[in-house]
Amino acid sequence: MLNTLRNALTVPDIRKRIGFVFFAFALFVFMIHVQLPNVNQQKWSQLIQSGAFYQFLGFLSGGALQKLSIIAMGITPYINASIIMQLMTVVIPQLEEMAKKGGEEGRKTIGRYTRWLTIVLATIQATSMAIAMNRSGVFYDSSVLFIIYAVVAFVSGTLFLMWLGEQITDKGIGNGVSLIIFVGIVLRFPVQVSQTFSLANKGNVNWLGLALWVAIALITIVSIVFMYQGQRRIPVQQARRVVGRKLYAGRSSYIPLRLNNAGVISIIFAISILLLPQQALSWFGGANAANSHSWAANVSFFIQTYFGPSSILYNLVYFLLVVIFTFFYSAIVVNTRDIADNLKKSGSFIPGIRPGQPTVDYINKILARITTASAIYLGLLAVLPSIQRNAGVTSLYIGSTSLLIVVGVALDSITQIEARLAMRDYRGFINR
Repeated sequence: MLNTLRNALTVPDIRKRIGFVFFAFALFVFMIHVQLPNVNQQKWSQLIQSGAFYQFLGFLSGGALQKLSIIAMGITPYINASIIMQLMTVVIPQLEEMAKKGGEEGRKTIGRYTRWLTIVLATIQATSMAIAMNRSGVFYDSSVLFIIYAVVAFVSGTLFLMWLGEQITDKGIGNGVSLIIFVGIVLRFPVQVSQTFSLANKGNVNWLGLALWVAIALITIVSIVFMYQGQRRIPVQQARRVVGRKLYAGRSSYIPLRLNNAGVISIIFAISILLLPQQALSWFGGANAANSHSWAANVSFFIQTYFGPSSILYNLVYFLLVVIFTFFYSAIVVNTRDIADNLKKSGSFIPGIRPGQPTVDYINKILARITTASAIYLGLLAVLPSIQRNAGVTSLYIGSTSLLIVVGVALDSITQIEARLAMRDYRGFINR
């Protein structure tokens, strides 16, 4: 990897792209410190500590939510809009046709729909946050005009990050949105590592628990790399062809099926659903409901007592949701019917398997096996933070989502750099 980076820096075009990525990172860090006015920071800090949903968003935003800057919502609405549009392309035939056969114009249209959906989702989330903050006494100015101003500021911050991500994708290296989330997570690591070791020196953290945490983190990173890079290769044989008077022998190739087809999306879906009840309580006055004797008080008491992030019920439901969403999203990403049809059209076949429906059934069986392994792995990875907290290290939060994003984005960026280096060498060979 180091050799790849060193070789990349010697190429002017790639060096320019890497420089643009770091410039975008610097701009992102600058925007973190552009804060919303008329905010009671002490009250806001207390509200963040009381909500797991806010802590999750704050970790992904690089501290922008803690400072309550205009990019406090981060890029999350755009991610949700992209996921929804990806699912809709499977459900709605017109969008599916546009995505498959629309070419560049179809992709642009779907991208335009995604941006409009981002505006809608960001407006809903920003309005809910602003109203909840106003009810909690976070704003010094509780007028309607200031709430509208806060909503516009939050939505504008999200749209700016969306634009910045698209610029990174076009002028930099890697996926811009993923890199923004990547730098948002990495920015929080130094602060939390220093806090952890500071507590350990004062005797507030068990050194044995800290060593156990380091071992778990290393094992987790290695396993994530294996899961991202792992493939199940299905052998494919191309039939012999007669072109004119010549007979061409069939070539051997393979179909690469990734072990982790769902990536981090299944965990994002699961954690969004699990944190929604707690967030709804904080938005609509869960504390006041808990002090009353209505049905809302019973629901609030059950959620706060038996459905906290450290409870057995919460982690069991979390594990099951991750497994279900992994199977669901893998079935959407890998279309076995299209794979079988493309093999048949190209005159290729899987040795020992007849074309058509038998090929579909064979690929489905293999996909079910590897998806089962990846689903169980992602489910265990999702409940890993609970094991970490039980080990006695609570100041350094290493979540499954953050580790998957950091390792996945790093691997993807290195792969794209290697591809550009290979393209440069190939062009040089052609010119010679």
